Amino acid sequence: MSAFQNHRDKIEMYEFQLGTTRGRLAAALDVLTDALFLVGQHAVYCRNSRRPELPKMDIQAIMRGIDESKELIISVMEELKRQKEAERLQS
Repeated sequence: MSAFQNHRDKIEMYEFQLGTTRGRLAAALDVLTDALFLVGQHAVYCRNSRRPELPKMDIQAIMRGIDESKELIISVMEELKRQKEAERLQS
C-alpha cells in the first residue's frame, strides 16, 4: 500500500486545514513522529554495551535521521507559509 492509502484520513485532514502541499508535509511530520516514538521505545531495550545510558549506535542514527528529516520538513512548511503571506501582502 502507498502512503496515500495508509494515511488517507490524516492527509485529508491536514490538506483541508493547510492546503495540499503543507497538508502533506504535516502528515509526513506525523508519520515521522510516530516512527520516532516507536524507535524511542525500542531504544529503551537496546542499550549500548560501552555506554549503557545511550541506545545502540544504529538506533541513535535512526533517531538522528528522523529528527533531521522533521527539521527539514518544518523549514519547508515555514518557507511556504512565508511565501503565501508575501503573496497575500502583494495582492
